[in-house]
Amino acid sequence: MSEQKQNPADSADQTPARPVVELPAALTVRQLSATIRQHPIEVIKQLMRNGVMANVNEVIDFETAAKLTADFGIEAKPQPVRSAAQKKKRPDQEYLKHLPLRPPVVTIMGHVDHGKTRLLDAIRQTHVMESEAGGITQHIGAYQVEVKGQKITFLDTPGHEAFTAMRARGARATDITILVVAADDGIMPQTLEAIDHARAAEVPIIVAVNKIDKPGANPDRVKQQLADQGLVIEEWGGDTIAVGTSAKDGIGIDELLENILLVAEIEDLHADPGASATGVVIEAEMDKNRGAMTTVLIQNGTLKVGDIVVVGNVFGKIKAMFNDQNKQIRKAEPSTPAAILGLPAVPNVGDTLTVATNERQARLQISERAEKKTATVTLSSLHEQIASGSVKELNIILKTDVQGSIEPIRTSLEKLTTEKLSVHIIHAGTGNVTENDVMLAIASSGLVIGFSTGIETGAQRLADAEKIDIRQYDIIYNLVEEVDKALKGLLEPEIKEIIEGRAEVRAVFSAGKKVNVAGMYVLEGKATRGARVRVMRGSEVITENPMISLRRFKDDVREILAGFEGGVGLDGFNEFAVGDILEFVRREKSA
Repeated sequence: MSEQKQNPADSADQTPARPVVELPAALTVRQLSATIRQHPIEVIKQLMRNGVMANVNEVIDFETAAKLTADFGIEAKPQPVRSAAQKKKRPDQEYLKHLPLRPPVVTIMGHVDHGKTRLLDAIRQTHVMESEAGGITQHIGAYQVEVKGQKITFLDTPGHEAFTAMRARGARATDITILVVAADDGIMPQTLEAIDHARAAEVPIIVAVNKIDKPGANPDRVKQQLADQGLVIEEWGGDTIAVGTSAKDGIGIDELLENILLVAEIEDLHADPGASATGVVIEAEMDKNRGAMTTVLIQNGTLKVGDIVVVGNVFGKIKAMFNDQNKQIRKAEPSTPAAILGLPAVPNVGDTLTVATNERQARLQISERAEKKTATVTLSSLHEQIASGSVKELNIILKTDVQGSIEPIRTSLEKLTTEKLSVHIIHAGTGNVTENDVMLAIASSGLVIGFSTGIETGAQRLADAEKIDIRQYDIIYNLVEEVDKALKGLLEPEIKEIIEGRAEVRAVFSAGKKVNVAGMYVLEGKATRGARVRVMRGSEVITENPMISLRRFKDDVREILAGFEGGVGLDGFNEFAVGDILEFVRREKSA
């Protein structure tokens, strides 16, 4: 068999051609990044290597851009010049860029002992604004610092619970999240929760690897743990910024702040100070001297003393405003926190603020907000919501008894993704379903699935109030099958359990031959005639039986409210013990 010689010219022709892009005579760094599909930070770094200092909004010429694209293996050609008539046809969609930039709003999250508060204090002590020397005199839940002439607003919230509470009420209050991880401790369960909450909010994450000065600190281990969670840091080829810090000694604080400004530049945050003010409540309390004190973060427009504001379901006229120095101010511009006086009641964290022209319009806004409450996602209604196009992704918060159950359930559920609906596990963890899990479901329009685990009382109460679907299973096959049926519209209506009240057995009385009645004190909710009664002894369920009698003293009653005593008898059960907890249960088909 003869061997055919390869023509050198043919070999040259087989060399892969470099990609080609057309570039205008001048463009911004941001536009160049988008054109060559490179992260803006990588483009800025390469420009610096080439001796060019430029931010994302700075304009560079064709020659500079062509040299940079070559560094990324891309050939640049001049873009053909268009005629004036052609330019006129181009719609102007960049009006936002003509608005002023606003300061970024930053939330610090992480595990409870990893130094969040100390880091905030270190930033505050070294970078208070020059006009505010002397430090913070009043804590109003947020404050501003100044770095190289630019402001940064920090939300001093108690972690991802408040962060998610704001999102649950429809407010995106944060632009950037700082994830604090202790170098000597590594990623902990609360760190994982914080990551999931930030991702669900689609907020950029900067990692502060804190306590790098402590004995036993191992930043590389932390970086590996971050990579395991999909946060690959820049020095390992990823796009997650990580900064080594020591809040105690002030190490890395300047670098952290500079990176916040860099990410803010890339996010390109604009607002219109001339618009009617909108904002979000970040703290609220009843001051015994001043009345309702509400701290709001202005997101757009300018809030002024004398404005009539609608906050949640209350409205009032602003009598006074204070900054984070407890100084009275006349106005608050975008990204500025301000404590306001003038509301008749304390609103909720996360409630939105808008300005009304008069009281009549304020009342109208409140009624419109009540009508616009979005429908929650439930397995029972999922198929109809998919068909109507109102739901395109199913967000699930998964809680299991043990860590080993998470991955097989996650994998099985995510395989149910279809062209019309994608299934996402936005948070997974072990232990009982908590209020925080329900809050994340509210914020993400999702549902909660528990596998071989319980539901905390507060979580069930919140889920009932907000109509959040919590499903519990003990067999993985049944769990996956139900979700699959829900996607296909084959799921039978769920029989939902509602716990109407709880009571404690304080005494046991004889009511005849071999018949005992529990003397009880109703702890919460109410005991209602006709309910089924579950008897709990410690964490064990002893029985669940129909109620046959409900009395207050000698009178038969329909219900006994919390804070009152009474007696209850059950069909077929007499073995009450002092200290037993009685749960009054009603079941109904879900809508």
